[in-house]
Amino acid sequence: MRKGIILLAALIITGSSFAQIRKTPAAVTTAFEKQYPNATKVQYEDNLLNVQVYFVSDSGKMIARYNSDGVWKETERAYTFESLPQDVKTGFDKSKYAAEWKVKETSIIYMPNDEIRYRVKVEKNDLQKKYLFFDRSGRLIKDSMTI
Repeated sequence: MRKGIILLAALIITGSSFAQIRKTPAAVTTAFEKQYPNATKVQYEDNLLNVQVYFVSDSGKMIARYNSDGVWKETERAYTFESLPQDVKTGFDKSKYAAEWKVKETSIIYMPNDEIRYRVKVEKNDLQKKYLFFDRSGRLIKDSMTI
């Protein structure tokens, strides 16, 4: 068990040391500035395969994700569960997670082609945590384990 924890810590440290090993591609900064001209507190995190841009806009704290060529993949915005559309809240209430799982955080994810996903992080206990993804109609699209 101890060796596993040490290995995990080494991987995290190694991964984070590679997070910003090159200058952010100009295509990304150009695409971001065009898409979000009024963004403030902008911070780029280049992970070689993609670039995450942390920023603040009039709608709150956001994270935009681009590939290295500056192609926008998605933008995530922190959200409150209470602010979710009623269809999404109803979809969650009808899911198997509503009874025993506690909502920890909620995000809205904007994607190309005007697609929107609502991500709800739920937790049953310290070990059982999941992300639930809902579409606009409140249908649970997928769930995935998280730490």
